[in-house]
Amino acid sequence: MAKKGSASGSKRSARAAAGGGEAAPPTPPKPGRPSALVDTRVIYCGDNLEQLKKLPDGCVDLIYIDPPFNSNRNYEVFWGETKEKRSFEDRHASTQAYIDYMRPRCVELARVLKKTGSFYYHCDWHASHYVKVMLDQIFGENNFQNEIIWKRTFAHSSAKRYGPVHDSIFYYVASPSYIWNKVMQPYDAEYLDVFFDQKDENGRRWMRMDLTGDGVRRGESGKPWRGIDVTAKGRHWAIPGEAAEMYNLIGRTVQEKLDELDRWGAIHWPEKEGGVPRYKRYADRAPGVPLQTIWTDIRPIHNLSKERLGYPTQKPLALLERIIKTSSNPNDIVLDAFCGCGTALVAAQNLGRQWIGIDISPTACRVMAKRLKDVCGMRESEPGHRKGDAGSFVVRDLPWTIAKLKEIPPFEFENWAVIALGGVPNKVQVGDMGIDGRPVIRFLHC
Repeated sequence: MAKKGSASGSKRSARAAAGGGEAAPPTPPKPGRPSALVDTRVIYCGDNLEQLKKLPDGCVDLIYIDPPFNSNRNYEVFWGETKEKRSFEDRHASTQAYIDYMRPRCVELARVLKKTGSFYYHCDWHASHYVKVMLDQIFGENNFQNEIIWKRTFAHSSAKRYGPVHDSIFYYVASPSYIWNKVMQPYDAEYLDVFFDQKDENGRRWMRMDLTGDGVRRGESGKPWRGIDVTAKGRHWAIPGEAAEMYNLIGRTVQEKLDELDRWGAIHWPEKEGGVPRYKRYADRAPGVPLQTIWTDIRPIHNLSKERLGYPTQKPLALLERIIKTSSNPNDIVLDAFCGCGTALVAAQNLGRQWIGIDISPTACRVMAKRLKDVCGMRESEPGHRKGDAGSFVVRDLPWTIAKLKEIPPFEFENWAVIALGGVPNKVQVGDMGIDGRPVIRFLHC
């Protein structure tokens, strides 16, 4: 309850009550108890189709995948500090071959998703329309929520066509009872100039909003307040929900709410005799605009970015953090079945979620492990020896048998061999008779 006083004093109190004062920075959420249904904080190395089949039904809260895009091009990948260079193929014989590859994997992903869960499929224009049809068939077209457009690059020069600068992210849910945490964004400058066209004595911008709604009501919302009969105007009192929450008006009568708003200095009284008062919505206290389907505010990874690991399709941490915050809660389980360089895992760990990662590349799994250590301060444990340690993770199923090693592509095998012997992979991968790696020289002080 506000104390009576000057209008300016009331406004200062209102701003403090509404969160306008300085506050301590939020502490990162801590992971809770691991799931009893499935092991988490695990990176699996291998074909995700085989690993997904081992997971129980309905065990994951949020799935994000960023699979190969069927872009019919080869990438040269540079990994981290060692500048490892390897061939990374993103190629299928045809779009149908790509869909045939992805369909059984998406079927398994739909199976392991909880009824309250969400699914995000990140792709580009090469096969996005075919992917959408496939996902409608698997998840149900009524469970499709949005196609998110993310501007992934700056101006792109293309001959005789418009420059392709965006990716698509298809967003599905498992049922109508899915997790959703509303994300608000600040208003842009043009919107503020046009709509928040008033200023108070302190220079704070505000806009007028109705305190009435169309139609007559017979309850308390239709009763007069301070001599103003809105029923006579064919309307009723309707206080904005954000005002009721901001000024703690829940549980009061309509007239009490209006009195309280006036005490806070949040009502604008018109100069015209008999005019209806309006709510003063301050720009610095307004929640902003709900997040829309076109995302241009998250910059892509560029050559000078601190996040950059050299992976050609690496996504910014902010992109994954937005998705995880919106579609999961602390301690929920996040799954990325095409981990790449592990951005989803790092985002999940930083936000206090449990996580599971899968990637077919042994080198990618080792890079993910290093990133979790360097960025998240986690410890790598041996499989079977963690015993609930919330600060550790494990990497499982790295190839070690002769049969498994024979299945690895040549450059992947070279990387494995060099790392296994304690060396550093060569910066330039070459064919036979070339140098694959060099020993690490350590100097001992006696």
